Amino acid sequence: MIWYPYQQMKTMKPPFKIVDAEGVYLYTEDNKMIDSVSSWWSVIHGYKHPVLNEAVKSQVDKFSHVMLGGLTHEPVERLSDKLAEFLPGDLDYCFFSDSGSVGVEVALKMALQYYVNKGEYNRTKVLSLTHAYHGDTFKTMEVGDDEDYHFILEAYGEKKYVINIPTEIPALEEAFEKYHEDLNCFIVEPLLQGAGGMRMYDVSFLKRARELCDKYGVLLIFDEVATGLGRTGNRFVADLVLPDIIVLGKALTGGYIGHAATVANRKVYEGFYSDDPNHALMHGPTFMGNALACSVAYKSIELFEKEDYMSKIKKIEEITRREMEGFSDERIKEVRIMGGCVCVEVYDSQVLKGYQKFAAERGVFSRPFLNYMYAMVPYIIKEEELVQVLNSMKAWFSK
Repeated sequence: MIWYPYQQMKTMKPPFKIVDAEGVYLYTEDNKMIDSVSSWWSVIHGYKHPVLNEAVKSQVDKFSHVMLGGLTHEPVERLSDKLAEFLPGDLDYCFFSDSGSVGVEVALKMALQYYVNKGEYNRTKVLSLTHAYHGDTFKTMEVGDDEDYHFILEAYGEKKYVINIPTEIPALEEAFEKYHEDLNCFIVEPLLQGAGGMRMYDVSFLKRARELCDKYGVLLIFDEVATGLGRTGNRFVADLVLPDIIVLGKALTGGYIGHAATVANRKVYEGFYSDDPNHALMHGPTFMGNALACSVAYKSIELFEKEDYMSKIKKIEEITRREMEGFSDERIKEVRIMGGCVCVEVYDSQVLKGYQKFAAERGVFSRPFLNYMYAMVPYIIKEEELVQVLNSMKAWFSK
């Protein structure tokens, strides 16, 4: 029996059974739906993309996977070189893993050990945001701040090693003033907090965070698993404010295969580069640098560049603003738009009960959660398809 995610198995409704997918469409036996959430924000090129399909087929004829322990291969070398070229600054040192959550775990481990390697054993605390979500593994849950997902941690009592603050500069400055000697890192979902409610905030907060991290010698980590590769309207938020470590996942492989990259700058890498074996990063997921994942990720980045995806994302945002800005209803708290994301937040989660079925009947797959109806569409979506998604959202409030 399948144990489904984020579901009470006893009361859940039967999921849609997908028999095919192509472009922006998911196909059941008797319906087709635009995937308005890009399979948890990862399928940016759509389904069954011929270039990505060929990348996987070509690689599988050679080999699907070899471990990186004592071995290497061309796909992982090509992807590492491509990421070093593609990412801003000196974010050049790629550590691969098999999911975004594990990628964040690696980043947090890097930050802690960076200071341990320097003999600074007191830097055990992490600064994070309120409403943060960084994954469902244990350390990522700890640095997160969402009781709807991670209430199980209440069994451990009060957090000892994490401070959560709102996206307000006074709170940021106060936290650094009070805790800077104990902090090893500040981790954020930059500009757009995804599972915590599609919350959006200003880049000035991140610029001030960079200044404070520099002043007090704290590492800045950007979790761009969801925001990277264009979702905020920027290639990476790291293009605006440069972190010490960036974590990529989801869209990295175009949604084809689970894979993540934790990419560090030279300063962090050199903190591990030593004759002392105890200074090595003792971490090694079995499927890190998977050849199939690296092959498709390389082609995914090439597509993003060659087909000018930033223009596609700009057009998505323009259409979304045209259709959604000014849309209101007494049940709606706020409509938020950024890049390839739109969110309608309602006051009462019961307002959204039944919307998934309503949308499916109109040819749209949606997955609202808590108080949030949202769309994060594939970047290849056509204008009429995007309008169909947005009209479905608006129609729910006029039925």
